[in-house]
Amino acid sequence: MSFSSQGFSPDIVRALTECGYEKLTPVQQQAIPHARRGHDILAHAQTGTGKTAAFSLPIIQQIFDKQKSRSRFNVRALILAPTRELVDQIAHNIESYTKYTDVSVAAVFGGAKMSSQERKLEAGVDILVATPGRLIEHIELGNVSFANLEFLVFDEADRMLDMGFINAIRTIMGGISQHPQTMLFSATSSTQMNSLAQDLLRKPKRVIVTAENSTAETVSHVVYPVDEDRKRELLSELIGKKNWQQVLVFVNYKETANQVVKELKLDGIKAVLCHGDKAQSARRRALEEFKTGKARVMVATEVAARGLDIQGLPHVVNYDMPFLAEDYVHRIGRTGRAGQEGHAVSFVSREEELTLVQIEKLIQQRIKRIQLAGYEPADRDALLLKMNTKPAFKNRQGRTNNPEEQGSAERRLRLRRAIQGKSSKVTRLKK
Repeated sequence: MSFSSQGFSPDIVRALTECGYEKLTPVQQQAIPHARRGHDILAHAQTGTGKTAAFSLPIIQQIFDKQKSRSRFNVRALILAPTRELVDQIAHNIESYTKYTDVSVAAVFGGAKMSSQERKLEAGVDILVATPGRLIEHIELGNVSFANLEFLVFDEADRMLDMGFINAIRTIMGGISQHPQTMLFSATSSTQMNSLAQDLLRKPKRVIVTAENSTAETVSHVVYPVDEDRKRELLSELIGKKNWQQVLVFVNYKETANQVVKELKLDGIKAVLCHGDKAQSARRRALEEFKTGKARVMVATEVAARGLDIQGLPHVVNYDMPFLAEDYVHRIGRTGRAGQEGHAVSFVSREEELTLVQIEKLIQQRIKRIQLAGYEPADRDALLLKMNTKPAFKNRQGRTNNPEEQGSAERRLRLRRAIQGKSSKVTRLKK
């Protein structure tokens, strides 16, 4: 099915052809006709399935068909996304789609100058792509008006909930008096997500491209059991021996990211960083070096799990298992995109075995274990036996995507590590 068959204007089809778009993906085939008819949409689809085009092209066409003079600080379409990387990516894609039209696009997110964003907003924009936090700053300064808002999109809505943006979303919605056509896109489902959908959508058309919380069939999954203090060594060995040329590595903490990059560089492996302490310009440079092959490895925290579109990325490594089982789906969604093969590799320490069980339960798939000689973790068999036989372990519930619970889990883990560090220091002093 071609884009011209959907009634898009020749100018839009021409731009899509230059982007390399030939046929509609499954999510586009299902969502675009509903969106063109003005329906609200609730869509569950994995990352890398063409969601941006699915929600943005119908908006672009309708704005193109009903051109209006722009008024000061007014916005016709608002697209919310959880991270600056994703906002930047969406805006870049829409600019490509609107290359031969007069549709205007602006992106606002943290880490960039407010003044330059304000200048863009003051002229009025057709499509605004924003993170919730930075958008609220502009709303409070009177830089944005939703008086004439016609379209509203929530991309990666589940991630916005994970990151604690529910109050920000409600604040933004409080400034929207009418009911624009609303589309909510998510890779995973949860009770909180469904509740948000009920609040935001009117008689939505439901689009499900794959089973909820599933992973792409083109991705192969493997697990390497290893002790925590051997992970850095194992990572270097796998990259070197298997000759991996492009590897995205996910960790849970910025401190870990810094240490891993330092170790990789000592082993002669060029690596770059992407985490919250880095300025947006530094993160862009790191991503560009990684995409172009100047850097072989990019080590990132969860902030990069959404919005990174790296063509043909072959390997994603979970150096740390994610705090939430759902985040496994998002992390490995960076590979195996657009029907290409991908490899998801996870390092699992003894303390992370339960998380692995929760992930396998979520994705309904048993992940292959590979025990690499010389990296056998201590006492792992005893733990697995306990987990598989004792009801308290077998029936234990996984974490939910409640941001407060996630934060508590992170704090508990940090506290435990701090206590362990102090204990080992006392032991050394006694010796």
